[in-house]
Amino acid sequence: MLLAEDVTNQVIGAAIEVHRALGPGLLESIYEECLSHELKLRGLGFQRQVPLPIRYKDLELPDSYRMDLVVENLVVIELKSVIKLEPIHKAQLLTYLKLSRLPVGLLLNFNTPVLKDGLVRLVL
Repeated sequence: MLLAEDVTNQVIGAAIEVHRALGPGLLESIYEECLSHELKLRGLGFQRQVPLPIRYKDLELPDSYRMDLVVENLVVIELKSVIKLEPIHKAQLLTYLKLSRLPVGLLLNFNTPVLKDGLVRLVL
């Protein structure tokens, strides 16, 4: 059985591999496609564009949000390709974690010279 920390480390390794090969400056959708391929090569189970319904009292909004990737049903991945991560990006990931009840989230900004400078790990 995989632990969230193990999955997180594998995802970071996969993201670094993608970033080394492609570098910064591409669209998020390209990084999502390539990271998905790298996760598959590493034998990790994942889902892409996972719907995250919003419930408010008796109202349900089934397709309000979509999480970029969910890996091994443990880790939410939010991909960005922006000049600078803003507080709203972290807030978005935190909201995904709360609503999905998943324990760990990674915010990955591929638009940095070194990926570790665009990496944020959040834990509930």
